[in-house]
Amino acid sequence: MNISYKWLKEYVDFDLSAQQVSEALTSIGLEVGALEEVQTIKGGLKGLYVGKVLTCEMHPNSDHLHVTTVDLGKETPQQIVCGAPNVAAGQKVIVADLGCVLYDGDKEFVIKKSKLRGVESNGMICAEDEIGVGNDHSGIIVLPEDAPVGMPAAEYYHLESDWLIEVDITANRADALSHWGVARDLYAWLKQNGYETSLHRPSEENFVVDNEELPIDVVIENNEACRRYACVSITDCEVKESPEWLKNKLTVVGLRPINNIVDITNYIMMAYGQPLHCFDAEMVTGNKIVVKTMPKGTPFVTLDGVEHQLDDHDLAICNAEEPMCIAGVFGGKGSGTYETTKHVVLESAYFHPTWIRKSARRHGLSTDASFRFERGIDPNGVIYALKQAAIMCKELAGGKVSMQIKDVYPNPLPDFPVRLEYDYVNQLIGKFIPQETIKNILNSLAIRIEGEDANGLNLTVPAFRVDVQRPCDVVEDILRIYGYNNVEIPTQLKSSLVIKGEEDQKHKLENLIGEQLVGCGFNEILNNSLTKGAYYDNLKAYPKENLVNIMNPLSSDLNVMRQTLLFGGLESIAYNANRKSPDLRFFEFGNVYLFSPDKQNADNPMAAYKEETHLGLWVTGKRVSGSWAHPDEDSNFYELKAYVMNILTRVGLPFGSVVFKQSENDIFAQATAIEHRGGKLLVEMGVLSRQLQKQAGIDREVYYADINWTALTKVVRKNTISYREISKFPAVSRDLALLLDNNVPFADVEKVAYQSEKKLLKQVELFDVYEGKNLPAGKKSYAVNFILQDEQKTLNDKQIDAIMQKIIANLKKQLNAELR
Repeated sequence: MNISYKWLKEYVDFDLSAQQVSEALTSIGLEVGALEEVQTIKGGLKGLYVGKVLTCEMHPNSDHLHVTTVDLGKETPQQIVCGAPNVAAGQKVIVADLGCVLYDGDKEFVIKKSKLRGVESNGMICAEDEIGVGNDHSGIIVLPEDAPVGMPAAEYYHLESDWLIEVDITANRADALSHWGVARDLYAWLKQNGYETSLHRPSEENFVVDNEELPIDVVIENNEACRRYACVSITDCEVKESPEWLKNKLTVVGLRPINNIVDITNYIMMAYGQPLHCFDAEMVTGNKIVVKTMPKGTPFVTLDGVEHQLDDHDLAICNAEEPMCIAGVFGGKGSGTYETTKHVVLESAYFHPTWIRKSARRHGLSTDASFRFERGIDPNGVIYALKQAAIMCKELAGGKVSMQIKDVYPNPLPDFPVRLEYDYVNQLIGKFIPQETIKNILNSLAIRIEGEDANGLNLTVPAFRVDVQRPCDVVEDILRIYGYNNVEIPTQLKSSLVIKGEEDQKHKLENLIGEQLVGCGFNEILNNSLTKGAYYDNLKAYPKENLVNIMNPLSSDLNVMRQTLLFGGLESIAYNANRKSPDLRFFEFGNVYLFSPDKQNADNPMAAYKEETHLGLWVTGKRVSGSWAHPDEDSNFYELKAYVMNILTRVGLPFGSVVFKQSENDIFAQATAIEHRGGKLLVEMGVLSRQLQKQAGIDREVYYADINWTALTKVVRKNTISYREISKFPAVSRDLALLLDNNVPFADVEKVAYQSEKKLLKQVELFDVYEGKNLPAGKKSYAVNFILQDEQKTLNDKQIDAIMQKIIANLKKQLNAELR
């Protein structure tokens, strides 16, 4: 929300600087994001002075230039060559001195000593458009005789700069979306801090009905969506350019002046927070306004020329025949005011915030009006804003008020009653606040005290404070005006001892593994849980019917909850790769969401929804790049596998308790799955499919691992991580050359081996694969190494042979393996 410092001073009296105002607003919860000086005229007329032309002679080498001497109040006059036809001796003029910067749109040029047709010139005598005080370029500015020589032009034109205060309004503070709203809060702060101040705004007394020539009837058919609707007609308006003061105010806060009628509605919105709409009276056929919904699919063209299909939940402002406006969002084509407009109808209303928010999202329209309506405006400010707009239309457009204000308000919105206990205030703030201070703050915030007893207050909170409806909300308001910095930090810390639970253990492990991954060169990423539903088109592993859909998505790119962390990581990879950073290692801890339609239950709506924490790892690009000691090397699956196995080792998962299998997940081109012996899937890892990489705009292999962190922490929650000495007894290595069917993966060999010997078999490694000559058709050869070790004694040949024979027998039985 852009606030003009000078405009703010029209409503509340203070002598603070713009910087002090910014600090005060930030301290009361209206955080100032930026403070910028704004000049009404670009450059602030710096380097421009009033001068007197002492002499004026024709240029010896030109028939249109003049050589002048000009007194600028310095010791000696300055010689200036001027090309204006109206320059003459004795004139008071505006002169750009040497070093002055003049502007032409976005361009700027510096006045320097120069020669024009061989004659030296030390400045420039200016026309109106050259310094920004007007549009005339027919000749130089000629000032009255009493203009003081040497006076800065900024002082002569009474030019004052303004300050733009950019306030970051939170979603709950709709009441502060105007200069008047900010002034109310600043007034309360000034009162609390002992400043002499007052709060004031223009009176309604000047509103007078001139005639009854253009009465407009109003009918509200949907009282839920439109709680209040008021209008007034203005006839005989002259639509023209707004006066400078109005254009300047709008320009300072970032609005483009259009014409006097439209500018008045924008001024009222920025001043008092009430959006208005102005209809050309000729569009109001039948002199009747009907507020209603239209049938679904009704075509409607907005002011920007775009056709929309109205929904049956879009509130429309209609004339007797057709819709003229999407209520609170956007006007219809032809419904605005133009140079040919003579009679206008001003609209001021209160619409239900939810209806406006949904319509704006549905049509992808976001306007200053919808921004305010969807957060909740002041229902009691509707008529005041309408009257002020009508008064301005009479003053700036010469119009006449041609009807009594039509105000349809079937069910007035009540203020909010709140009971506030003094003890509750002190308990919640943590400091005793005097009762008189509490009452003074409440009065300064326009919160009425209806009754008081020894224990507390009965309050009425005005309807415009939509965020203050509970005692704790009132306490928050009291505290922000009293000052958060005035509550001392206690010298004692009161706390309760708690026992570590599963959630604490889970977070501890997350930090532990996060540090381990960072040490391996990974960067942590955090992506939005909302993602694009189109990512899941045609995926079997993550079908679209299992997506958790958002009812009112901000956009089609954020319309579902993610089923997997994968796509957020791919977006991060594409973003970095497009910025010349292709060698990447990312990890992310995040939640994924699943909807199971078959588990829907009317008694338990949440039964169909599931939320789990996962850990995603992404590796792409080169593992080694630009090293003098090592040739460049691309990342590969085995690098990713090593990271995953190190994670499982660090959390205390014994390899003997897991099973390696081939993954069927269709996001991978090739992948391995790791399951717990109980059948729970813990990890899937592999190289992503080319199709997914292409969709993400990535032109190199991406290796991805998805670790079910929720399942993993449950499996290891009772495990204790401890160190042990390296065994004093030697390990024994045995190799087998196995002839297997082509469809048998190494994971099956590993599984059978560990099932055959759970205690002494420490490691199973594949060190060679052969397929080709001298092997039967459909067969391949695995060279496998087995490591055996007893922690208590040295293994003898008899034990070793027994174990190996058992492994060989099981391999033959279960996998049809043969020894070569």
